[in-house]
Amino acid sequence: MTDNDPSQALLAALSPPLDAEALQRLSELDPGGRHGLLPKVLRTFDSSTRRLLDQLVAARAVADLEAQRMVAHTLKSSSMSVGALRLSQLCAEVEQRLRDQRLEGLEPLVGELETECRQLLDTLQPLLPAA
Repeated sequence: MTDNDPSQALLAALSPPLDAEALQRLSELDPGGRHGLLPKVLRTFDSSTRRLLDQLVAARAVADLEAQRMVAHTLKSSSMSVGALRLSQLCAEVEQRLRDQRLEGLEPLVGELETECRQLLDTLQPLLPAA
């Protein structure tokens, strides 16, 4: 790591809302930030999460529980990989409830997942470097 490593400034700006250890692991895959891996991963996370959020909203509108489960499943892993631990935890809970067909209290939980997702995206957006 060098003092002019741009990924270090990004790490500092993103922790919180993202877990510092997860961000550090990502950063270690590109020592010195020469390949811009961390910003690329975060931009990809941002765009895929926006797409998944749109899918979640559409699935909720028509009460498509299987589509909601698939969104939660997909978002769970990507959230964990960038250190969005709260979002990943909510996704895991939604996914498990849908797998088990435990629908009581599910709607508010999915609403909380959606809110967490929006808040995270709103927080990340100004911190992400341009492509």
